[in-house]
Amino acid sequence: MEMSSKLLEKAVTEMAYLPGIGKRTALRLVLHLLRQPEGQTESLAEALQEFRTGIRQCRECHNISDSECCEICSSSKRDRTLICVVEDIRDVMAIENTGHYRGLYHVLGGKISPMEGMGPHDLNIASLVTKVKQGDVRELIFALSATMEGDTTNFYIYRQLEGLPVRLSTIARGIPVGDELEYADEVTLGRSIVQRIPFEGSLKG
Repeated sequence: MEMSSKLLEKAVTEMAYLPGIGKRTALRLVLHLLRQPEGQTESLAEALQEFRTGIRQCRECHNISDSECCEICSSSKRDRTLICVVEDIRDVMAIENTGHYRGLYHVLGGKISPMEGMGPHDLNIASLVTKVKQGDVRELIFALSATMEGDTTNFYIYRQLEGLPVRLSTIARGIPVGDELEYADEVTLGRSIVQRIPFEGSLKG
């Protein structure tokens, strides 16, 4: 794609690094920004810079946060004996939007996937096991995607927790097999949380 300006070309190239955005979409977005008041573009740049330098990872659940401990973990209204295990921040948002869950979360940061070079030690599994060993957790809900990688991750954690006094459950398979959690509609996802089943029962299926 030939461009008359090196500055335009650089902006388009950087924008095209974003997932799901090709060169043509990037060009349309950059030209849109160019037509906006200069202050609006500066506000966007400032917000992105502040986000990149100021964002933290919650020390408790590994969710993204503005402070050391995220709002969910620091809330006195959450059930601290109940932990929902998810892949990433998008899944936390999806479950929160259902309004059906009042426990805490544990964000793994992905799932076991040898094809992508992701092993158990690349995920936040050790800190989850430590939480359970401390004895305050009554139930863990596995809420990973209904894929081979998600099931493998569930089973690995299950084996790490064998013998510990904690109930292990998994969201009901109202989520189609092979689907990512973040794309499920709120009603289906909410029901799957409420109608969760013992994890051992899911192994028999």
